[in-house]
Amino acid sequence: MSKKDYYEVLGVNRDASDDEIKKAYRKLAMKFHPDRNPDNPKAEEHFKEAKEAYETLSDGQKRAAYDQYGHAAFEAGGMGGGNPFGAGAGAQGFDFSDIFGDIFGGGRGGAGGRSNVHRGADLRYNLEITLEQAARGTETQIRVPTMAECDTCKGSGAKPGTSPTTCSTCHGQGQVRMQQGFFSIQQTCPRCHGSGKQITSPCGSCGGVGRVKQHKTLSVKIPAGVDNDDRIRLSGEGEHGVNGGPAGDLYVVIHLKQHSVFQRDHNDLHCEMPISFATAALGGEIDIPTLDGTARIKVPPETQSGKQFRLRGKGIKGVRSNTYGDLHCHVVVETPANLTERQKELLREFDAISSGDHARHNPRAKSWMDKVKEFFE
Repeated sequence: MSKKDYYEVLGVNRDASDDEIKKAYRKLAMKFHPDRNPDNPKAEEHFKEAKEAYETLSDGQKRAAYDQYGHAAFEAGGMGGGNPFGAGAGAQGFDFSDIFGDIFGGGRGGAGGRSNVHRGADLRYNLEITLEQAARGTETQIRVPTMAECDTCKGSGAKPGTSPTTCSTCHGQGQVRMQQGFFSIQQTCPRCHGSGKQITSPCGSCGGVGRVKQHKTLSVKIPAGVDNDDRIRLSGEGEHGVNGGPAGDLYVVIHLKQHSVFQRDHNDLHCEMPISFATAALGGEIDIPTLDGTARIKVPPETQSGKQFRLRGKGIKGVRSNTYGDLHCHVVVETPANLTERQKELLREFDAISSGDHARHNPRAKSWMDKVKEFFE
């Protein structure tokens, strides 16, 4: 039976890049790995098929021969000659080092292999700022604990004047091969943890780790409009990488301090404004605070407690917004306190006059009492 086209097997175009080919192979290897599909007898067949396609298309010379002659390039007497898997990967055994190395994070050390290089860890820093700073933007400095390369040993982990030695277990390869029945698997060396080296005389400053804990001061620009839990990414300011790997990133997470006047709701602001009993009943003008100063609003007569006034454009312009939010002012009618005898006398007189036509002067109370009567009846 004729073989399938290798590009069709991997599901890529004929002009696919090496990265696209590798990504497609990883996806298929994870999907059809025999250990993941014990109840699917066809999974191993698909797995072998994908591996054969990858072994050919990932090699520049083999891919060129395949593009010109197809499968005939690797048949006996063909242009490629021999088995495209190479020695040690025939019908009875497979080398899955590339699968477990590339997909699960292992690596080969030593000459000709991949060193155990790791990207540094990402860090998180919680930064508290005021509402005014969030609205207008600011720049501040933060002091961040991090792991940096040891200055004494320059990251080698070995005592100055000495050098790491080749690992006696993996002989500098960083990995050891395990034979598990049908499969031959490579895994990270348990002695050197993939570095391929041993440190017999550890550095006194870092204890052989190659990194030390330090603090660094960074300047952070806070854009105008940031909100709670927004993150600012500082590329390369995370922990130092291992064995020459790139540094991680630092994420500054914004937290807004509680404000004495305003509460923020996305780009809108809310505040409570107490008004006197007389202003609520007769109406008037009051000044309310904004982030830019004050604004005057008219309170209509007979305003009830809890009435909301909206001032358009007096909120905050968000980071991802082109317009400002609104300011919502919630008025609260304040009950007079510390009354004089004359004030009490006037209020009693006012109450006596109002009780003569209770339904007219207290419509909400009248409506509520009517509902209570209906409930009990």
